[in-house]
Amino acid sequence: MIPIVDFFYPPFRRFLNLQTFRYAACGSLNTFVGFLSWYVSFKFILKEHNLDLGFYVFKPYSGALFMSFFVAFPFGFFLMKYVVFSDSKLRGKVQIVRYFMLYLINLFFNYLLLKFFVEILFIYPTFAQIITTAILIVFSYLFQRHFTFKATPVEEISQLD
Repeated sequence: MIPIVDFFYPPFRRFLNLQTFRYAACGSLNTFVGFLSWYVSFKFILKEHNLDLGFYVFKPYSGALFMSFFVAFPFGFFLMKYVVFSDSKLRGKVQIVRYFMLYLINLFFNYLLLKFFVEILFIYPTFAQIITTAILIVFSYLFQRHFTFKATPVEEISQLD
């Protein structure tokens, strides 16, 4: 996968370092997969109806958000661990726990923002999800770069070259 992503890097070399480009490419792919799984869940699985778990009833857009987690979480972790932050020396268990923590934080804020945009600002759920995703991308990159897959100081110096 790395050679495929890196093949598209040369035109962006002047603007982004390789790791940031990989993050943008893989993050875009994961965002697309997450949004696609959200949309399929919202439109075709839930058919825009509530998701009743017996102990809690989710609005369709919120239910779709939680359903998309089961697709986007493992896919995103794979891309971040093996393509973007492959130089990290942290153990896989540590990385996945940290990535899961970030994912839960993002899921929480995604849920709140989605409810805010749909129920308060009356934005259609599909557009609300796009806006919410855009807001969370910057936070996710910084969190992953400086916590989830944090490189040691020697690795950080070599990345600046």
